[in-house]
Parts: sequence; C-alpha cells; structure tokens
Amino acid sequence: MEVTVAELGYRVHPLYRLWDIAKAVRDFYSRQPLGAFGLTVLVIFALMGIFAPIIAPYHYAETDILHRLEGPSLKHPLGTDNLGRDVLSRIIWGARVEMLVGLGAVAISGFTGTVLGALAGYFRGRVDWFVQRYLDIQMSFPGIILLITVISMFQPGLIQVMVAIGIVLIPAVTRVVRSASIAVSSMPFIEAARTLGAPAWRTVVRHVLPNVFPPVMVAVTAQLGQAILIEATLSFLGYGVPPPQPSWGALLGPEARKDILKAPLLSVWPGLAIFLAVYSFNMFGDALRDVLDPRIRRAMSR
Repeated sequence: MEVTVAELGYRVHPLYRLWDIAKAVRDFYSRQPLGAFGLTVLVIFALMGIFAPIIAPYHYAETDILHRLEGPSLKHPLGTDNLGRDVLSRIIWGARVEMLVGLGAVAISGFTGTVLGALAGYFRGRVDWFVQRYLDIQMSFPGIILLITVISMFQPGLIQVMVAIGIVLIPAVTRVVRSASIAVSSMPFIEAARTLGAPAWRTVVRHVLPNVFPPVMVAVTAQLGQAILIEATLSFLGYGVPPPQPSWGALLGPEARKDILKAPLLSVWPGLAIFLAVYSFNMFGDALRDVLDPRIRRAMSR
C-alpha cells in the first residue's frame, strides 16, 4: 500500500513543492508542445497588458499628425495610423483591454454557468426544466443581436462589454457543467450523502463542484479566445470599448478600413494579434483537456 508523506505527518518543504511545480511545467512543455506554445504566447500578451505603461514606446492616445500613415521604421516599428499614433503602442495597450474583457466575461459566464449547471444536474426535475428553458430562450436569439441589445441599453464602456459577452457565453458553460453534474450526481458517494441526510447545498459545494471542475476549466479556457473574438467583432462594428481606449478590434474598425489602400499593414498587425491570442487559447485549452481528462491521460501514457 502506497503511503504519502502527508499521511505520515511530515511537513513538506516549500522548495520541494516548487520542484514539483517546475517538474509539472517541464512535463507539460515536453508532452504538449502546441499547448506550451499557446501558454507562452498568452503569458507574453498578459505581461504586455500588465506592463503596458512601461514597455510601450508611446501612450496609446499620443498623436503626431506630421507622421501619419507611415510605414514601419526605427521610430515606429509597426508604423502609424491616420492620426499619427504608434501602432505598436496601441497593440500593446490593446492587450490589456483584451485580457480584461476576456477574463471579466469568462468570470461572469463561468460563475453563472457553473451554478446553473450544477443545480440543474443535481436536483433535476423542475429546476432542470427551468434552466433548460432559459437556455433555449437565450440561444434562440442571434448572439450578435443580443450583444448589441445589451450594450445599447447602457452607456458603452469596458464593464458593459464584459457583461454583454459574459451573458452570451453562459449557455455553453451551463450545458457542460449540467452534463458533468448529472454524471457525478449518480455516483455512489453522492447517493450515500443523500441517504445520510447531508444538506443539498453542502453536497453540491463539497462533492459535485470539485468533480465538475476539470470540464469547466477546459470550457472556460476555450471561451477566453471566443470572448476576445467577440470583443473584436463588436469593436469592428462600433459597439465595443469606446475610444480613445485601444482594442484590437477597434484597430480594424472604420478608420483602418478607410486607409487600407494607403497603409495596408494597419489591418495586418491587429489581425495577427487577434489570431495569435485566439489560436493560443484554443491550443492551451486542448492541452488542458488532455491533461485533466484521465481517459486521455491514460491513453497518452501507453
């Protein structure tokens, strides 16, 4: 019988924990190269957003009319837009907006979808029926119309965009959690907890939610890329984060389209940033699924 160090009562030194984390990261990079690539790109984008005021050559709103629509140069590595603003600086500052919108929207959809899905899968019956009907009603509306409607009800802003995207993403998380919750709720240890008279809320919190965590993590990671793509679409249509705050979708908006023949690279750089972010989230999500799913993990270890 295998006995762990914790069961013997010994305290694990923090350096050993750091070593275990480092070993897990090394194994992830060796076994999941595409996922590791995605994680690396996402870390770079996150650092860009966090340290944008330090690493950006210029402020995102700083204009220079005398050098508008210039191509790449030493002074402006990615060129300038129609107002002479540095494109590289706006992409770096835009990374902060994209990450905030993605994390905020996914936090809303992840929390709400997890609660609704866990309750529907555990209680079944009327609770499940009401949750399913809510999802059917919401999914019957075209997503872009629902987004524009929610944003138009309030003054446009970063928070409003987060909330609108989060609401649209709720059904996907709810369905994933509901399916996992139904499977977990039929297991013997859940039936034993019910038989012993354990409160429903305690059973859901202590037993159901921890067991549906892996599929939730995979769904949420994939939704981060989807949230960035939705925000870019909204900004492209003029319903995203209002100026002068830069977002990658806004850099592809009407101003860039108007000058696309004069400066075609204006649309290339933000489009490339959006592609890399969405692709990286998808690759990292697939790798995370392979790591967290025990069946796939066993198949890969053979």
